Amino acid sequence: MASSSVPTSRSRLPSLTGLRFIAAALVFFFHASLIFISMNPFADPDTADGFRWLFSKAGWMGVSFFFVLSGFVLTWSARPGDTVTGFWRRRLLKIFPNHIVTWALALVVVAQTATPVRVWLPNLFLVHSWFPDPAVYLSLNAPAWSLCSELLFYLLFPFLLRPVLRIKERALWLWAAGMVAGMLAVQLVTDFLAPSSPPAPGTDVTVWQFWFGYNFPPVRMFEFVLGMILARLVLAGAFPRVGIVPAAVLCVVGYAAAMVVPFLYGLNLMTVIPIALLVCAVARADVESTPTVLRGRTMQWLGEVSFGFYLAQQIVLSFVRTRLMDQRTVATPAGLALVAAEFAGALALGWLLLMCVERPVMRRWSRPRRKPTEPAAPSTPPSQLTAAS
Repeated sequence: MASSSVPTSRSRLPSLTGLRFIAAALVFFFHASLIFISMNPFADPDTADGFRWLFSKAGWMGVSFFFVLSGFVLTWSARPGDTVTGFWRRRLLKIFPNHIVTWALALVVVAQTATPVRVWLPNLFLVHSWFPDPAVYLSLNAPAWSLCSELLFYLLFPFLLRPVLRIKERALWLWAAGMVAGMLAVQLVTDFLAPSSPPAPGTDVTVWQFWFGYNFPPVRMFEFVLGMILARLVLAGAFPRVGIVPAAVLCVVGYAAAMVVPFLYGLNLMTVIPIALLVCAVARADVESTPTVLRGRTMQWLGEVSFGFYLAQQIVLSFVRTRLMDQRTVATPAGLALVAAEFAGALALGWLLLMCVERPVMRRWSRPRRKPTEPAAPSTPPSQLTAAS
């Protein structure tokens, strides 16, 4: 992975760490609003449908943000002299311990009956999103499907970095446009060439269309590589000066567009450009030491917890709604209190994963043991270790 094209010094990006929690919270509210799997707690039909409508695209947007951010931060923080095996070691230790713990919790909390081997085994090894069967790719801890894509990103990143670094600066925008065009091509193929299959519950498309257009890991590579190219643009000073507030407003506009276009085109196509602008605007603010609310102590803590929170939220929602409440709905004030309690529970479980699993594992095994005669390398701050997940 070593390359003389990679600068030896990079600014830290604490605001992007804080922004990660907002994306994870969007995913939480999306899952909490789902009616077809009884996560929505509101008895009043208008309130329940309004809650579902408001967050109907939040999950898609949050996941797309994480995929773009992964490419951006991994490229930004690439270290000259790093080895492929060293990089893989850190990334696998980043995702698998938390995943294994939440996978085991899901077997106990989420699964209502004995889970067959054909379901739990690919889920354990994070290959379940490669199977076009919703009983497999959305099994157990449903948010873990995205880790299948992240695992593919991590495996390919050492081989993508050098070609991306070799793109001439004047061609970066063309390559960025190519990634967005690739996303459009995926949805066009999904829309017009999809084989027939049953309807996907809770969507306007078929099971095959939802799997190929959203869950199949290779089609999400476009967002990851886009993030890599965006990092190059910001590092080269070639990205236009866009403020955080205007970029956030454009994210709202993109979200609104996603709510009115046909389902497939609202999964990530309407929001990826605003997400790209927001990521670059926030990164530029950190490079220029511009104060942002995302750099505050609270948002930094939430950003650190966000990976565990992301993996824990569906388990908490399922436990509360199916085990404790037997899918009963409640009045609006009680429903609001319940969603707040579920949010707090997911946050607490995410914190436990951070403190008891993620950090101890990274401290103990993320670096190979050095001989006593060798000087110890400076440790990487936890925020930098978690920013790319």
